[in-house]
Amino acid sequence: MAKDMTVGKPFPTLFKFALPMVVGNLFQQLYNVVDSMVVGNFVGEDALAAVGTTTSITFLFIAVAVGMGIGCSVVISQLFGAKHTDTMKSAISTSLIAMFILGAGLSLFGLVAHRLILTWLSVPENIFEDAAAYLQIYCMGLIFLFMYNILNSVFNALGESRFPLLFLTLSSVLNVALDLYFVVRLDMGVPGVAWATLIAQGISAVLSFFVLMRHFRQIETAKKLKLFDGKLLARMFRLAVPTTIQQSIVSLGLVFVQGLVNGYGSVVIAGYTAATKIDTIAIGPMVQVGNSVSTFTAQNMGARRTDRVKSGLVSGLIISAGISLSLTALLFFFGENFLNAFMDSAESVEAIRYGIDYIHVVSAFYVLMGTMNVFNGVLRGAGDMKVFMAATLTNFSLRILFAHILSATSMGASGIWWSIPIGWGAGVLISGTRYAGGKWKVKKLVAAEL
Repeated sequence: MAKDMTVGKPFPTLFKFALPMVVGNLFQQLYNVVDSMVVGNFVGEDALAAVGTTTSITFLFIAVAVGMGIGCSVVISQLFGAKHTDTMKSAISTSLIAMFILGAGLSLFGLVAHRLILTWLSVPENIFEDAAAYLQIYCMGLIFLFMYNILNSVFNALGESRFPLLFLTLSSVLNVALDLYFVVRLDMGVPGVAWATLIAQGISAVLSFFVLMRHFRQIETAKKLKLFDGKLLARMFRLAVPTTIQQSIVSLGLVFVQGLVNGYGSVVIAGYTAATKIDTIAIGPMVQVGNSVSTFTAQNMGARRTDRVKSGLVSGLIISAGISLSLTALLFFFGENFLNAFMDSAESVEAIRYGIDYIHVVSAFYVLMGTMNVFNGVLRGAGDMKVFMAATLTNFSLRILFAHILSATSMGASGIWWSIPIGWGAGVLISGTRYAGGKWKVKKLVAAEL
């Protein structure tokens, strides 16, 4: 099952590994996108705004799950590259147990506090109840979200990105079918799309778990497996927490920005929601290229093959540039066509106008976003977390700062859009400078500590 990325030509190795991750991410994004498309077309603009106003919160939960998974995968990848099989299996079982507990705890928190969160976000009264119903049901399924993401990260850490793609394809198709059935046939409205997401994610998580366990038992070890290792968990958390903060900061940025957007009313919220759904799908492939570079780097750092990391970086930059420039051209010229899939073009003219403005501004700078993720992937894979965090915090701080400054000028809501590429540019400058300095090469390896 496992794929050793410490051998072979870097570009084809990375490309073959990244491709299923990129495609899988597109399917994963279908969950929220299909939710929005179904309610926008079959329920109405207010229903779309209700689902959209929860996006910043659901992204925050996703960010925690993804961040913890990526952080754990760095440890597993380095142990795999160093051929420390016994410790690697213990790291896998430890991470699964820890993520199950974390997912259950956050699910309980969300069920208790979801209305308070929406009140804090100043969600308009006319969409509040639908937003609360959606978020409550979504929180019920957080344990599935967290388990799927750690399972996905384990597969990727071992160089196997095909199984996550298979399960995501299956669950995405199911999600679409359930969305249409619950909303169109049963007339369940906003709660219907939330239940469809929960069921689809649950099936994906359960299938992933059984397949991983089958392969897990096939990995031979010399020692008896230690199911839970506190020392390993502490080491994984030292890498996972900064990654989680990085992922969460992006989502926290959405939370703070959502508060600004909400102040402009439901029309702007609807346009912003549709545009950010499209934007999320677009940037997903570039994020996954960065994640694949992280795994490539971690395995080669574990094997003491730092010479291959530069080739991995160049390969990642080439792949990311090809994706980002293609998406920029597609969205800049055909963005309105995509927006029309979310809303009635005749009844939502103003909302579509705001969505087009967002897409034109943000998509023009996708190459910056892709470059930032590749450099960050190297730093994360090498365990250079302090500079990784510095780049992330700077990106976040500037985005929030300029969103408030520019939106207070005559630019209005457009000022919020322009803050995004400003943050990306700062992130590229910091992480790129760190890579060029070469100090990431001498970071202490996980395999050397355990």
